[in-house]
Amino acid sequence: MKKYRVDQLRNLAIISHGGAGKTTLAEAMLFLGGAVDRFGKVDDGTSTMDYDPDEVKRKISINASVAPVEWNGHKINLIDTPGYSDFVGEVVGALRIADAAMVLVDAVSGVEVGTELNWRHADDRKLPRLVVVNRMDRENANFDKVLGSIREIFGNSAVAAQIPIGEGDKFRGVADIIHMKAFISSDASGKNVVESPIPDELADAALELREKLVEYAAESDEELLNKYLEGEELTQEEFERGLAAGVADGSVVPVFCASGLRMVGVKPLMDSIVALLPSPVGQGAVIGRLPGSEDATERRPDETEPFSALVFKTMADPYVGKITMFRVYSGVVKSDSQVYNASKDKVERFGQVFLIKGKQQIAVAEVGAGDIAGVAKLSETTTGDTLSDKDKPIVLDPIKFPSPVLSMAARAKSKGDEDKIGQGLTRLQEEDPTLRYTKELETGELIVAGMGEVHLDIIAERLKRKFGAEMTLDTPKVPYRETIKGTVKVEGRHKKQTGGRGQFGHVWIEMSPLPTGSGFEFEDKVFGGAVPRQFIPAVEKGLREGLPEGGILAGFPLVDLKCSLYDGSSHPVDSSEMAFKIAAQLALKKGCQEANPVILEPIVKAEVTVPEEYMGDVMGDFNKKRGRILGMEPEGRYQVVKALVPMAEMFKYSIDLRSMTAGRGTFTTEFDHYEEVPFSVAEKVIEQAKKEKES
Repeated sequence: MKKYRVDQLRNLAIISHGGAGKTTLAEAMLFLGGAVDRFGKVDDGTSTMDYDPDEVKRKISINASVAPVEWNGHKINLIDTPGYSDFVGEVVGALRIADAAMVLVDAVSGVEVGTELNWRHADDRKLPRLVVVNRMDRENANFDKVLGSIREIFGNSAVAAQIPIGEGDKFRGVADIIHMKAFISSDASGKNVVESPIPDELADAALELREKLVEYAAESDEELLNKYLEGEELTQEEFERGLAAGVADGSVVPVFCASGLRMVGVKPLMDSIVALLPSPVGQGAVIGRLPGSEDATERRPDETEPFSALVFKTMADPYVGKITMFRVYSGVVKSDSQVYNASKDKVERFGQVFLIKGKQQIAVAEVGAGDIAGVAKLSETTTGDTLSDKDKPIVLDPIKFPSPVLSMAARAKSKGDEDKIGQGLTRLQEEDPTLRYTKELETGELIVAGMGEVHLDIIAERLKRKFGAEMTLDTPKVPYRETIKGTVKVEGRHKKQTGGRGQFGHVWIEMSPLPTGSGFEFEDKVFGGAVPRQFIPAVEKGLREGLPEGGILAGFPLVDLKCSLYDGSSHPVDSSEMAFKIAAQLALKKGCQEANPVILEPIVKAEVTVPEEYMGDVMGDFNKKRGRILGMEPEGRYQVVKALVPMAEMFKYSIDLRSMTAGRGTFTTEFDHYEEVPFSVAEKVIEQAKKEKES
């Protein structure tokens, strides 16, 4: 593949709801552009983009895949993304390094949940975009109806740039409003397209749409607007320039139609991608900061600038090891060179640099500004890192991946697999930043968190396939705690005679509650040497060691209490540190029984973003979950509901929310505080703890 200038590149992320035909349309574009010899099919497991064993098995995209295609003297880097919401991290990574987005909408189903969510991610990046009503060959395909739903949901900036010629089985071409020509497929291959005048029955509709497009084009440029208002006609070149400017600033979103499977409408679509979407030059300089400071600096998309690139994906290849995929923003990077990781202040050795076409690697001598490439076996670099020139470093904004929404407890199926699971998850976490795993100290469980059930199922499958470790996933234990509500004075006395030197320790301790979140406090109030000074640290140590399992109700850790040692006695021979430790622990147990013990549960702060029509359901559900609504805030067409909810009720909330809002809701949670468990819930918690102890 030849090297292209920066202005000849197009970095295009393809996004939509699952099943809208992204991978098939990308495959059609690769085939028409001659990037692949045969038209691969998702159902056959032969597509270029879906090559991972999990993707072939499930027939869905799981990873973002890159493949370049040459078209009209330009290179389009296609980034095919998953449509299923469990893999939204891949979409976020792709949109971070793309210069534009192509949004697919199914010709029968219209705008679906995933399309809306991904549109919002594209909005966050302020990306120029175009819409393709795909799968026009389906039975009951309806372009006008779908166009209406696109305009209703995404706004009036969406305007038809094509009209389909036929629908369903009869879909055979498109009437292109930009060029006022019809492009009709003359055979089943999709490669042979005949250019002809727009059919008479579509001529009036085409002229009306043309007038609308001309208006949008004129509004994007003051000079063109003046000409248009004065009644002068824009030339074709002015019209296309104005339209491209409108697409670039987001004031117009052209809507096309196609069938990826039949390859109808794909050629004119690719022409429009090259003509209307911005190159890296059009997107302008990228802003970053100097390492270790907040001082801003920028890099222009030019090969003469110092090198800078952002790592957007990491993959574990069974043959090559770790593959790091990056987008170059400025300068040039060469094979067999040294590159500075500005995010980690480390120098990395670059081996062979390659372009990526699905799983295929195309070795190149160098990669320049604006392009996307990969390199193998970097030791320190991970997703989100900035690679740059060591003498002129820059740190680009890292990728803001969404936080996991579903946490499960992972247990090894076979004894001895625990270490393998830990090592495997560490490697998988490098590939997938939306995966988290932690060892919960209080419950002793390994908690694996991800974006949903399917995501965690696939993590478990990969763990087995790549690392030979099997794990089962279950609902995690809640890290409950215990505390006291009353103040008591208790005696702890440990006396043991076994012949020879015995053991004697005797303490009086006052136990009182502390405010939530205070932890544990020890106070020495002994006067007159009732407890010798050398044994007082042993008393404190005994109390602290008794806290983790000191709860009298269910054996949960004790928190938020103060223990004051105020009296006691000792024996000149038999007293020892061990005896006083045991005496302190006996006092602690006794005190907990007498001082009105209660169980505390963790409360999380939840923020749920939903379309307004689902707000009542979400709030009602929180009330059922013992939640407290804190308030609501509007956010465009959505509402953000804030609430405090017990953690025990939130482990599977992602599943509940998906079912309540037809997948349109998103949420985040963070730990807020501990509070007392209601009596009815406490009884169940105590009963469950007893069962676990017995088993």
